Amino acid sequence: MTSPSSTSWHQDAVTRFSGIFDDALLAEITEHGHHMKVPEGTMLMDVGQDMDAIPLLLEGAIKIMRLDKNGDEILLYFLESGDSCALSMGTYMGASKSSIRAVTERDTSLIMVPVGVGQEWMKTYRSWSAFVLASYQSRLEEMLEAIDALAFMDLPTRLRRYLSDKVKVQGDLTLHTTHQEIANDLHTSRVVVSRLLKNLEREGLLTLHRNAVEMKQY
Repeated sequence: MTSPSSTSWHQDAVTRFSGIFDDALLAEITEHGHHMKVPEGTMLMDVGQDMDAIPLLLEGAIKIMRLDKNGDEILLYFLESGDSCALSMGTYMGASKSSIRAVTERDTSLIMVPVGVGQEWMKTYRSWSAFVLASYQSRLEEMLEAIDALAFMDLPTRLRRYLSDKVKVQGDLTLHTTHQEIANDLHTSRVVVSRLLKNLEREGLLTLHRNAVEMKQY
Protein backbone atom coordinates (compact mmCIF):
# COMPACT_ATOMS: atom_id res chain seq x y z
CA MET A 1 0.00 0.00 0.00
CA THR A 2 1.11 3.58 -0.61
CA SER A 3 0.87 6.35 1.93
CA PRO A 4 1.51 10.09 2.10
CA SER A 5 4.16 11.36 4.50
CA SER A 6 4.76 14.62 6.31
CA THR A 7 5.96 17.84 4.71
CA SER A 8 9.59 16.90 5.50
CA TRP A 9 9.72 15.59 1.93
CA HIS A 10 9.73 19.18 0.67
CA GLN A 11 13.36 19.64 1.68
CA ASP A 12 14.23 16.24 0.21
CA ALA A 13 12.77 17.38 -3.12
CA VAL A 14 14.72 20.63 -3.06
CA THR A 15 17.95 18.80 -2.20
CA ARG A 16 17.44 16.10 -4.84
CA PHE A 17 16.44 18.34 -7.74
CA SER A 18 18.35 21.55 -6.96
CA GLY A 19 20.43 22.39 -10.01
CA ILE A 20 18.01 20.47 -12.24
CA PHE A 21 14.88 22.59 -11.68
CA ASP A 22 14.78 26.32 -11.00
CA ASP A 23 13.48 27.61 -7.67
CA ALA A 24 10.04 28.56 -9.02
CA LEU A 25 9.50 25.06 -10.40
CA LEU A 26 10.70 23.44 -7.17
CA ALA A 27 8.11 25.49 -5.33
CA GLU A 28 5.40 24.27 -7.72
CA ILE A 29 6.53 20.65 -7.31
CA THR A 30 6.12 20.86 -3.54
CA GLU A 31 2.76 22.61 -4.00
CA HIS A 32 1.18 20.30 -6.59
CA GLY A 33 3.08 17.03 -6.11
CA HIS A 34 1.73 14.18 -4.00
CA HIS A 35 4.40 12.47 -1.91
CA MET A 36 4.30 8.75 -1.16
CA LYS A 37 6.48 6.26 0.65
CA VAL A 38 6.07 2.89 -1.00
CA PRO A 39 7.36 -0.45 0.36
CA GLU A 40 9.43 -2.86 -1.70
CA GLY A 41 7.44 -5.05 -4.06
CA THR A 42 4.55 -2.62 -4.61
CA MET A 43 3.08 -2.38 -8.10
CA LEU A 44 2.86 1.32 -8.94
CA MET A 45 1.59 0.92 -12.48
CA ASP A 46 0.35 -1.94 -14.64
CA VAL A 47 -0.23 -2.43 -18.35
CA GLY A 48 -3.49 -0.85 -19.46
CA GLN A 49 -3.84 1.32 -16.38
CA ASP A 50 -4.74 4.99 -16.78
CA MET A 51 -1.69 7.23 -16.45
CA ASP A 52 -2.69 10.25 -14.41
CA ALA A 53 0.60 11.14 -12.73
CA ILE A 54 4.35 11.21 -13.42
CA PRO A 55 6.76 9.84 -10.77
CA LEU A 56 9.83 11.73 -9.54
CA LEU A 57 12.05 9.49 -7.40
CA LEU A 58 13.55 10.94 -4.23
CA GLU A 59 14.94 7.68 -2.90
CA GLY A 60 14.75 3.99 -3.75
CA ALA A 61 14.36 2.19 -7.06
CA ILE A 62 11.62 1.05 -9.44
CA LYS A 63 11.75 -1.85 -11.89
CA ILE A 64 10.17 -1.16 -15.29
CA MET A 65 8.92 -4.18 -17.26
CA ARG A 66 7.03 -5.09 -20.39
CA LEU A 67 4.69 -8.06 -20.64
CA ASP A 68 4.59 -10.50 -23.54
CA LYS A 69 1.37 -11.95 -24.95
CA ASN A 70 1.43 -14.70 -22.33
CA GLY A 71 1.72 -12.22 -19.49
CA ASP A 72 5.37 -13.01 -18.75
CA GLU A 73 7.52 -10.07 -17.66
CA ILE A 74 10.61 -8.77 -19.46
CA LEU A 75 12.85 -6.33 -17.58
CA LEU A 76 13.51 -3.07 -19.44
CA TYR A 77 15.40 -0.93 -16.93
CA PHE A 78 15.58 0.36 -13.37
CA LEU A 79 14.68 3.87 -12.20
CA GLU A 80 16.85 5.31 -9.44
CA SER A 81 16.87 8.42 -7.25
CA GLY A 82 16.44 11.58 -9.34
CA ASP A 83 14.89 9.67 -12.26
CA SER A 84 11.47 9.69 -13.83
CA CYS A 85 9.84 7.24 -16.23
CA ALA A 86 9.81 8.39 -19.85
CA LEU A 87 7.17 5.80 -20.72
CA SER A 88 4.79 7.35 -18.19
CA MET A 89 5.57 10.70 -19.78
CA GLY A 90 3.90 9.38 -22.93
CA THR A 91 0.84 11.21 -21.63
CA TYR A 92 2.46 14.38 -22.97
CA MET A 93 2.35 12.81 -26.43
CA GLY A 94 -1.30 11.79 -26.20
CA ALA A 95 -1.04 8.33 -24.60
CA SER A 96 -3.53 7.68 -21.80
CA LYS A 97 -2.88 4.01 -20.96
CA SER A 98 0.27 2.50 -19.52
CA SER A 99 2.31 0.14 -21.70
CA ILE A 100 4.55 -0.97 -18.82
CA ARG A 101 4.48 -2.52 -15.36
CA ALA A 102 6.31 -0.62 -12.63
CA VAL A 103 7.22 -2.34 -9.33
CA THR A 104 9.30 -0.94 -6.47
CA GLU A 105 12.64 -2.72 -6.26
CA ARG A 106 13.12 -1.51 -2.67
CA ASP A 107 11.43 0.89 -0.26
CA THR A 108 10.88 4.02 -2.31
CA SER A 109 10.08 7.68 -1.70
CA LEU A 110 8.58 9.50 -4.68
CA ILE A 111 6.55 12.48 -5.77
CA MET A 112 3.61 11.98 -8.12
CA VAL A 113 3.03 14.98 -10.39
CA PRO A 114 -0.46 15.21 -11.94
CA VAL A 115 -0.29 14.86 -15.73
CA GLY A 116 -2.22 18.09 -16.34
CA VAL A 117 0.20 20.04 -14.17
CA GLY A 118 3.21 18.51 -15.93
CA GLN A 119 1.75 19.41 -19.31
CA GLU A 120 1.48 23.04 -18.24
CA TRP A 121 5.07 22.99 -16.99
CA MET A 122 6.20 21.89 -20.46
CA LYS A 123 5.02 25.30 -21.69
CA THR A 124 6.20 27.45 -18.79
CA TYR A 125 9.42 25.93 -17.42
CA ARG A 126 12.42 25.28 -19.64
CA SER A 127 14.07 23.21 -16.91
CA TRP A 128 11.06 20.86 -16.85
CA SER A 129 10.94 20.38 -20.63
CA ALA A 130 14.72 19.79 -20.63
CA PHE A 131 14.29 17.19 -17.87
CA VAL A 132 11.53 15.42 -19.80
CA LEU A 133 13.61 15.30 -22.99
CA ALA A 134 16.68 14.08 -21.09
CA SER A 135 14.55 11.37 -19.46
CA TYR A 136 13.30 10.24 -22.87
CA GLN A 137 16.89 10.05 -24.13
CA SER A 138 18.18 8.17 -21.10
CA ARG A 139 15.34 5.65 -21.02
CA LEU A 140 15.60 5.12 -24.79
CA GLU A 141 19.29 4.26 -24.42
CA GLU A 142 18.49 1.84 -21.61
CA MET A 143 15.77 0.16 -23.66
CA LEU A 144 18.18 -0.20 -26.59
CA GLU A 145 20.66 -1.82 -24.22
CA ALA A 146 17.93 -4.21 -23.07
CA ILE A 147 17.13 -5.06 -26.70
CA ASP A 148 20.82 -5.58 -27.48
CA ALA A 149 21.14 -7.87 -24.46
CA LEU A 150 18.21 -9.99 -25.63
CA ALA A 151 19.37 -10.08 -29.24
CA PHE A 152 23.15 -10.34 -28.96
CA MET A 153 24.20 -11.47 -25.46
CA ASP A 154 24.18 -15.07 -24.33
CA LEU A 155 22.31 -15.83 -21.12
CA PRO A 156 25.40 -16.08 -18.85
CA THR A 157 26.47 -12.58 -19.93
CA ARG A 158 22.94 -11.24 -19.47
CA LEU A 159 22.83 -12.75 -15.98
CA ARG A 160 26.12 -11.10 -14.97
CA ARG A 161 24.90 -7.77 -16.32
CA TYR A 162 21.60 -8.15 -14.50
CA LEU A 163 23.26 -8.95 -11.16
CA SER A 164 25.67 -6.02 -11.55
CA ASP A 165 22.84 -3.60 -12.35
CA LYS A 166 20.75 -4.87 -9.44
CA VAL A 167 23.63 -4.45 -6.98
CA LYS A 168 24.20 -0.88 -8.15
CA VAL A 169 20.50 -0.03 -7.87
CA GLN A 170 20.12 -1.54 -4.40
CA GLY A 171 23.47 -0.31 -3.12
CA ASP A 172 24.08 -3.64 -1.43
CA LEU A 173 26.22 -6.62 -2.41
CA THR A 174 23.64 -9.01 -0.94
CA LEU A 175 20.60 -9.34 -3.19
CA HIS A 176 17.55 -10.69 -1.39
CA THR A 177 15.91 -12.47 -4.28
CA THR A 178 15.00 -15.96 -5.38
CA HIS A 179 16.21 -17.88 -8.43
CA GLN A 180 12.63 -17.77 -9.74
CA GLU A 181 12.49 -13.97 -9.48
CA ILE A 182 15.75 -13.68 -11.40
CA ALA A 183 14.44 -16.10 -14.01
CA ASN A 184 11.27 -14.02 -14.38
CA ASP A 185 13.28 -10.84 -14.97
CA LEU A 186 15.50 -12.55 -17.54
CA HIS A 187 12.57 -14.33 -19.18
CA THR A 188 14.04 -17.79 -18.73
CA SER A 189 13.57 -20.82 -16.45
CA ARG A 190 14.51 -21.18 -12.79
CA VAL A 191 16.48 -24.37 -13.53
CA VAL A 192 18.70 -22.55 -16.02
CA VAL A 193 19.27 -19.62 -13.66
CA SER A 194 20.15 -21.95 -10.78
CA ARG A 195 22.71 -23.76 -12.96
CA LEU A 196 24.31 -20.49 -14.11
CA LEU A 197 24.43 -19.10 -10.57
CA LYS A 198 26.17 -22.29 -9.43
CA ASN A 199 28.74 -21.77 -12.19
CA LEU A 200 29.35 -18.18 -11.03
CA GLU A 201 29.71 -19.41 -7.45
CA ARG A 202 32.34 -21.95 -8.53
CA GLU A 203 34.18 -19.10 -10.28
CA GLY A 204 34.26 -17.21 -6.97
CA LEU A 205 32.11 -14.32 -8.20
CA LEU A 206 29.28 -14.82 -5.70
CA THR A 207 27.98 -16.90 -2.82
CA LEU A 208 24.52 -18.42 -2.84
CA HIS A 209 22.33 -18.34 0.26
CA ARG A 210 18.69 -19.22 0.88
CA ASN A 211 16.68 -16.57 -1.02
CA ALA A 212 19.78 -14.40 -1.42
CA VAL A 213 22.78 -13.91 -3.68
CA GLU A 214 25.90 -12.36 -2.18
CA MET A 215 28.08 -10.71 -4.82
CA LYS A 216 31.80 -10.30 -4.27
CA GLN A 217 32.03 -6.87 -5.90
CA TYR A 218 29.98 -4.20 -7.65
